[in-house]
Amino acid sequence: MSRLVSVTSEIGLLEAVVVHRPGREIDNLTPDYMTSLLFDDIPYLPAMQREHDSFVEVLKQRGVDVFYLQDLVKASLQDEAVRERFFGQFLVESGVQETRAFSRLKAHLLGLPAEELVETLMAGVAKRDVVDDSRGHLSDLVADQSPFYLEPMPNLYFTRDPAAVIGAGLSLSSMRWPARRRETLLMQYVAHHHPIFQGVPIWFDREHISPMEGGDQLVLSPDVLFVGISERTSADAVEMLARRLLGRPQGIRALVAVELPKLRSCMHLDTVFTQVDVDKFTVHPDVLEGARHLNLFVLDQGPGGDLRIWPHADLGGLLKSLLHLSEVDLIPCGGGDRVAASREQWNDASNTFAVAPGTVLAYDRNSVSNAVLRRHGVTVIEIPSSELSRGRGGPRCMSMPLRRRPVAF
Repeated sequence: MSRLVSVTSEIGLLEAVVVHRPGREIDNLTPDYMTSLLFDDIPYLPAMQREHDSFVEVLKQRGVDVFYLQDLVKASLQDEAVRERFFGQFLVESGVQETRAFSRLKAHLLGLPAEELVETLMAGVAKRDVVDDSRGHLSDLVADQSPFYLEPMPNLYFTRDPAAVIGAGLSLSSMRWPARRRETLLMQYVAHHHPIFQGVPIWFDREHISPMEGGDQLVLSPDVLFVGISERTSADAVEMLARRLLGRPQGIRALVAVELPKLRSCMHLDTVFTQVDVDKFTVHPDVLEGARHLNLFVLDQGPGGDLRIWPHADLGGLLKSLLHLSEVDLIPCGGGDRVAASREQWNDASNTFAVAPGTVLAYDRNSVSNAVLRRHGVTVIEIPSSELSRGRGGPRCMSMPLRRRPVAF
């Protein structure tokens, strides 16, 4: 089993992580296709890359091994048979049919230098970029058709969602929206063909019909996992994961399903709730009370091995019980101020990313929430975020931890 892959908490000292530096896929966003590609605005790529480089530099300065997704995919496709299989599957999942368009596109891609192929698949291929010496065909000529043979993958810099490490294993997401499903195909080939993941078990696979995404999975301790039932993760998927994880020796003993409002502002559990220290959590105040409060369900294994489900109403009490804490500190986004919380939640103030117990990365624009965290004894490292935040994801979304140092609970 891989020694590199081990995540038994949200806060243990970060030692290795996967990220993706935004690339040409961002410049292939257009207003007509923002909604289908899950964006509300078009970031300015050069500034976005500078911000992401600052994010990565903070990690490297702390001694974190940083792996870029593009490099992992390239290394996983060295074998010619594997590369051919991946290539065919990627084109099929991109909706390219066996027509002359398919043949032209395949010829175009195979004519690229090997080191450019993965980047091009991520960036997308516009019809204007493919040489066509034929008379074309109808789908190319109709005005309201997509300008792309392969649509771009602008959400790739949110590496948290396509896959997540739980304990010593991996969960490969079954993504809710078509715009993101090919991301998990990249991770599937990395999981099966990169040396880092040799011998790593797969707890959940992208082939499942029921959707589940990594942003909904929070590993709070070696034996406690929180999973959101959200806009993008179904109750059926959570139950499937529970059945796979519960009852393993030295594994998860309790999975807490957290039912979220089905809203874009609460798209994943980590957009409203993250752990920042052993006993400290940042949370969006809207989900603690009122119409949008969290519904909690504890899933565990009974004496006979049957799955048991226990409704629960008290987040703080449940955290104290499961993590063996005398007290917990639920730190409200925006300090609980309705205006500040709403504004900063939109820019992922609750989506903090712990790099050590009590030390988190956060967007600099969320000044109110960051000040509140500091007043609660949390060290906040701010990263620039004017362009990164336009994708509706924060520092936790932009990171897929591979290894954290264990924390005593």
